[in-house]
Amino acid sequence: MFKDFLNNLVPARLQANPDTSVCPIPKAKPRQIILNVIIGAVTVCYPFLIWFSADYFQPRAMALGLAGLFLLRYWLQKSGKSAGAAESRLILACALFLLLGAWVNDAGWLLAYPVFVSLLFFAVFSFSLIHPPTVVERLARLEFPNLPAHGVLYTRKVTLVWSVFFLGNAAISLLTIWYGDRWLWSLYNGCISYVLMGLLMAAEMAVRRKVKASF
Repeated sequence: MFKDFLNNLVPARLQANPDTSVCPIPKAKPRQIILNVIIGAVTVCYPFLIWFSADYFQPRAMALGLAGLFLLRYWLQKSGKSAGAAESRLILACALFLLLGAWVNDAGWLLAYPVFVSLLFFAVFSFSLIHPPTVVERLARLEFPNLPAHGVLYTRKVTLVWSVFFLGNAAISLLTIWYGDRWLWSLYNGCISYVLMGLLMAAEMAVRRKVKASF
């Protein structure tokens, strides 16, 4: 499954020719843009939505509502053929997890959603280390089709760092569930984890400039 996921992480046309002037990326329709914005907002605000609504709605209702948004986005992208297979599978996996949560009707399942997402990304990144090219290498070759050997080594190290980050993020998120303080869970998963991710991205970009200079 993950091998197919990685094979479709970057569209085949762009792998063959990363020049978007030759292979233009399809423009998203207005309804898709709006839905993407809504999904993005819900994803970022998910912990706080759960924290605020837990006293007013049953877990099943919240899970079904969130799953419905993901399934709608999945259907629009499949019908419009505007997304790669990898992105579609990520969306579908999240939707299925939430649907299972609706069936279980347990608030703990909703709290475990950030853990599931982190573990999903950990699996994808770490699997690409075992079966290269890695995720980061595939993305780097969009800009540098003839990526040199030391560039490949660098992308492998970055993939490893992100794998460790996602695993650590899942572990900390799980600890916040175990601790039992829903405000702490919301604070970490809705704020601190994003700050840590941003800091890691900023650090990687700073190092990347030096590595790119040697290409």
